[in-house]
Amino acid sequence: MFKNQVKNKVESGVIVSIFIVVITLIVYYVCHAFNLGTYSIVIALIFSIFSAFISYYNCDKIVLSMSNARPATKEEDLKLVNILDALMVTANLPTKPRLYVVDDPQPNAFATGRNPEKAVICVTTGLLQKLEYYELEGVIAHEMSHIKNYDIRLSAVVSVMVGFIVMISDIISRAIFWGYADRDNDSDSSGNAILMLIGFIFLILSPIFGSLMQLALSRKREFLADATAVELTRNPEGLISALQKLDSDDNQLETANSATANMYIVNPFKSNTREGKKKSSNLWSTHPSIEDRIEALRNIK
Repeated sequence: MFKNQVKNKVESGVIVSIFIVVITLIVYYVCHAFNLGTYSIVIALIFSIFSAFISYYNCDKIVLSMSNARPATKEEDLKLVNILDALMVTANLPTKPRLYVVDDPQPNAFATGRNPEKAVICVTTGLLQKLEYYELEGVIAHEMSHIKNYDIRLSAVVSVMVGFIVMISDIISRAIFWGYADRDNDSDSSGNAILMLIGFIFLILSPIFGSLMQLALSRKREFLADATAVELTRNPEGLISALQKLDSDDNQLETANSATANMYIVNPFKSNTREGKKKSSNLWSTHPSIEDRIEALRNIK
């Protein structure tokens, strides 16, 4: 587990570095389009470093805002609060995670935050309504395992930064397409032609880049979190039953998007996982199949 934590920390640093390089290149070309000359690289570096800083230190707030989450309360979510309090005894976390709830009928959950001290566990109202106590306990234990293993830092960094890269690439490509980048020039220059080509390439490749970065989050982390959850609850049947209910539910999670899908305990896009009902997940899947996860849980001695 310690090796996994170190690996996640290193990968998070690598992803932040890649983010800075990509944003620097995009902004550098944009600055050239607006004829900012020798200051282009300075502006690009400042913008990319500032973006990385804001994204890293506010990743939990950004993800919660994207998910339309609200803080959980004892009055409305007593069962959830009690389960977390009970699991804190065995979880050995330095700080109790904050609890949030998303008003959505699909049963699902995720954890986020840049470290265990700033961790958040978020569940849907569908999860609270459709799962029994021991099933909900298994799900919360799974999310606490992601916190212990520093998976939350890696997934939050990927979700926020990849989403930002895709967004800015789309905006820039649209601006180039509509001619805003060279509107002050008397004629099209070779530099603007190259910029238009680069913008088009970024527009095409950014979604693919985002998918590849999310797939860099090894599916083994889900198996490890499942196994660690069983260590906390001593009840594999609880998590097995929960996964079966989550997999069989047909509701769509309206607040989920391609940037945050990898964070959830099960894929929130049901239409993408039901075709063929194959045991093994496909190459582009962000999660291992439910069948494989259940089989792994049942093989735990």
